[in-house]
Amino acid sequence: MAKKFYVVWAGRETGIFTSWDYTKKQVDKFPQAKYKSFPTEAEAKAAFGASASKSIGKAAFSAKSKASTATKTTSTSKAKIDLSTHEVMIFTDGGCEPNPGKAGSGMAIYRNGAVAELWFGLYNPNGTNNSAELNALYQAILVAQKAIKANQTVKILSDSQYSINCITNWAYGWKSKGWKRKTAGDIANLEVIKQAHELYDAIKDDMEIEHVAAHVGIEGNELADRMSIYAIDKKLTGFVKYDKALDVAAILSLRTG
Repeated sequence: MAKKFYVVWAGRETGIFTSWDYTKKQVDKFPQAKYKSFPTEAEAKAAFGASASKSIGKAAFSAKSKASTATKTTSTSKAKIDLSTHEVMIFTDGGCEPNPGKAGSGMAIYRNGAVAELWFGLYNPNGTNNSAELNALYQAILVAQKAIKANQTVKILSDSQYSINCITNWAYGWKSKGWKRKTAGDIANLEVIKQAHELYDAIKDDMEIEHVAAHVGIEGNELADRMSIYAIDKKLTGFVKYDKALDVAAILSLRTG
């Protein structure tokens, strides 16, 4: 049987999955579930990406409408990022092969406009792309907390609207209901969402989070991507600093997600 790729736009978890059994759990009895299968990964990514771009500035970033969520959340699809706007800029990404499957997280930290550190790890042999993205974003918030304590300006840049929404938007509603959904079913990745949201809520007024498009040539996003796949290749369960030379060209030549 030919391999299929399942896109879930509305479900308990959103994303691109390769297992129908897993996909079915995300959409079965989910109100107004939206999903579709595609014969190739490229078609699935194109369909999922096109849908995500249409939501920018709408419900995906409605956290600003809540009095308790003041963090500036923006979005860009441009390949060029101005690295001079903040002293510390943190790019995050997660990878999973297949999805669900072997997952890893990556992070690229820029200081004063130059790449300063790369981090990778949090390998999970039974993860998802969403769990990997959330783990990476949580690690970035931890770095942001340290930057804020050092009186530095900081911005986090993630290509996962799901992760941004979970932590900066949806978590407020879930928390008010005892960490429950309005509809049936558990909240996926709840443990890391709780941890990340608690820290985010404490420092949100002193940081920015920006959504960026994936794989459009944004250097920081591409480096974080390579680190997430490097984590899968190395099967590293911790989260550590990349200790080799920061040769951007060489790192970008590594396997991509």
